[in-house]
Amino acid sequence: MNIIEVDNLCKTYRITKKEEGIRGAFKNIIKPTYEYKKAVKDISFSIKKGEMVGFIGPNGAGKSTTVKMLSGILYPTSGTIKVNNYIPYKQRKEYVKNIGVVFGQRSQLWYDLPIVDTFQLLKRIYKVPDKMFKENLEIFNELLGLRDFSAQPVRQLSLGQRMRAEFAAALLHSPDIVFFDEPTIGLDVVAKQKVREFITFINKEKGTTMLFTTHDMQDIEKTCSRIIIIDKGDKVYDGSIENIKGKYGRERVLIAEFAEECERVNIEDAIVVDLGENKKKITFNKDKHAMGEIITQLTSKYNIVDLTVKEPEIESIICGIYEGGI
Repeated sequence: MNIIEVDNLCKTYRITKKEEGIRGAFKNIIKPTYEYKKAVKDISFSIKKGEMVGFIGPNGAGKSTTVKMLSGILYPTSGTIKVNNYIPYKQRKEYVKNIGVVFGQRSQLWYDLPIVDTFQLLKRIYKVPDKMFKENLEIFNELLGLRDFSAQPVRQLSLGQRMRAEFAAALLHSPDIVFFDEPTIGLDVVAKQKVREFITFINKEKGTTMLFTTHDMQDIEKTCSRIIIIDKGDKVYDGSIENIKGKYGRERVLIAEFAEECERVNIEDAIVVDLGENKKKITFNKDKHAMGEIITQLTSKYNIVDLTVKEPEIESIICGIYEGGI
């Protein structure tokens, strides 16, 4: 069952054209001229209940604009949105009770209050039943380690602690859908891992639908099975991460460990780099060579101890798509 349905969605902004100098300033006041910028151009997609979807694109692609329309903050210029049987921008008051939002650069926590007090306020705002509130808080304390700093005012928390509290605040009322906009920005490796594990657990346990916009491809790869890519307002890809690796990740890497030192390994149309300790990295184009062909060449000519196949890196693939590779 589709919980999010977007059909031919557009958002156009009217921008004042400013002319230079005093004369231009007066002209802008008396008779302003405008230009129109289409931030989102006729995009369509649907998301099933319980899916975790990455919504990515370069800066200025229209990601945040789309998420703001999905969350009911912005009105679309044209097209339709239906989320959980609500039209977000028309039924905002009823709609927001069933969604959660985490913006990496904006906070929904009260700056001078301890997070436990913020949670109590959110409990009343969302009218969360006592049993649900207690159960969710137990889960969040366990998975996010909130007990260590729950009595501290938000202004005294580190970025990692504050973001963990932000996740708890967004999910306290057990929303059906959660929108994440750069949720792990600025976090260290440990904090990111904790957040990813938490997100994955909540998705599996509660079946919460999640949509991510982020530039950190590790966030996407470790949590989502599907990605939607937009560029300059257009949707350019919608499918699985595995499919995009297979279709657009043309480079393949094989790490070979030899029984004895091998000074030279010759494989046509492949780049061979010495890694030391009798190991070599062999990089080749999958359109020119099959993995099995490379392995057969190596095992027939050399005494091989171990072979490791490295998956194409999602970041380099996405970078190529942003640069026009798709």
